[in-house]
Amino acid sequence: MKKSHHPLLFWSPRLLAIAFAVFLSLFALDVFDGERGFWDTALALLLHLLPTVFILLTLLLAWKWEWIGGTLFIAFGLCYIVWAWGLFPFLTYLVIAGPLFLVGILFWLDWKIGRARS
Repeated sequence: MKKSHHPLLFWSPRLLAIAFAVFLSLFALDVFDGERGFWDTALALLLHLLPTVFILLTLLLAWKWEWIGGTLFIAFGLCYIVWAWGLFPFLTYLVIAGPLFLVGILFWLDWKIGRARS
């Protein structure tokens, strides 16, 4: 952790990314409908949790290199919009891509301000 960062700007993208990973993980609970066997349910759960794994791996990288986190979180938001365009109401894009954009922007600001203070 660099001493030159503002604590709020340092912690807010990290905590928001963790909260978003938890929120995203809730969508994996729909695999427990009781209609699948054990192995099918386990595979479905693994597939549903892949986006959460990507978020957490990106957070690990971003913890040390904020510019990577800023870039990847914004890219994830754009990829989601491109992939899901036309499938859902507009509010869905705000709920999923919005936090990704916010976290990405906060990581970029943390990186830029940290570089300016160094």
